[in-house]
Amino acid sequence: MNNNQIPLNQLPVGKKANVTTLTFDGTTRRRMLDLGVIDGTEIEPLYKSPSGNPVAYLIRGAVIALRSDVSQKIMVSML
Repeated sequence: MNNNQIPLNQLPVGKKANVTTLTFDGTTRRRMLDLGVIDGTEIEPLYKSPSGNPVAYLIRGAVIALRSDVSQKIMVSML
């Protein structure tokens, strides 16, 4: 893992980052690719639920809620 990469679930609300790596496979990986979560995609956490899970992210103009177990496997580089 590169030093400037962090899991998406550690990105603070309001900060933007670019996707660098997806560290899962199977149907979850396919779902992320279908949503446009690919290398270089800009992602911004918008809102956290009261319990902190899930978090709403702005991805390619759409707001998508991801659970922590999914977002921790998306590596990003902060802008």
